[in-house]
Amino acid sequence: MVDDWTLPVIDLAPLAQGAEGRAQVAADLRAAFEDAGFLILINHGVSPELIERTFAEAKRFHAQSMEAKHAVLMNEHNNGYMALSRYNVHTSRVSEDAAKPDLNEAFFIKRERPADDPMIVENRRFGGRNEWPADLPGFREAVLDYTDTVDALARRMLPALAEALDMPDDFFDAAFAESQFSFRMSHYPKVAAREDGQYGIAPHTDANFLTFLAQSGVPGLQVRSPAGNWRDVPFVENSFVVNSGDMLHRWTNGRFKSTPHRALPPLDGERYAIPYFLGPHLDTTIACLPTCQGPDNPPRFPPLTYADYMAWWYDANYPHEEQGDLVDAAE
Repeated sequence: MVDDWTLPVIDLAPLAQGAEGRAQVAADLRAAFEDAGFLILINHGVSPELIERTFAEAKRFHAQSMEAKHAVLMNEHNNGYMALSRYNVHTSRVSEDAAKPDLNEAFFIKRERPADDPMIVENRRFGGRNEWPADLPGFREAVLDYTDTVDALARRMLPALAEALDMPDDFFDAAFAESQFSFRMSHYPKVAAREDGQYGIAPHTDANFLTFLAQSGVPGLQVRSPAGNWRDVPFVENSFVVNSGDMLHRWTNGRFKSTPHRALPPLDGERYAIPYFLGPHLDTTIACLPTCQGPDNPPRFPPLTYADYMAWWYDANYPHEEQGDLVDAAE
């Protein structure tokens, strides 16, 4: 049987046309997230120059010496440098027991906060300080410019997403006024050959609400089709690959899919990726939407806060202590 499943392409330009355009985008989002859980976003308003600059900053970070990268090791907030071949996701329904640690290294940040921010003062997990490299002038400013821009893009989409779920247009506004995002700058080294059980990132679903991945033109990302086949994500110039994660899946009682995907190690050169993982405020309670339940469709997931879910997920999959042997190299 031929598997002709493809990712839908959604044009965001109609959002500028008011209620009629928002309704069109809402219908497109509803169809995409109910069927594929993934889409390719065009006319999103993020400049190609900003995207290219951010890829360049990812390369600049990973081109540093190991000593420099170890100086900003991942902290208790899971911000900072994650060393090569340390982790993979164990908790996903598609996790593979035989999968080796992921063949990538990465640098993570979350929302940048001033010293007097209540999250900092109270030492809230995931609300703490970012780790910034000391010898990369302009790096911090460039990265924050990008995350601010993608955060604004995501918030522009929220009214259409709410409409797609038959909720008031402003339903998600409060939860995402101060979003809890995680931004990852990944480096996948070239391999001579692919081995069984070795991935750039092993099969998983994302834990967050929405993921925005600027496309680079370098292949590697694959999505699992409803038929169970792994399909390459097609390259569309100046686009984002957007997918719904486990939080949106829970919020919608499974109506919007959280689709398995993976990344293969590159054979023809190094690959860089800059996924932006959007989540709501840490104190947001994720509970089944009234439009996604009924007498014959009761809530499938108990309510929980995003902070509680994040703590469980990171502790199970990315415990920062597993880099403890690198601490001496960073001091």
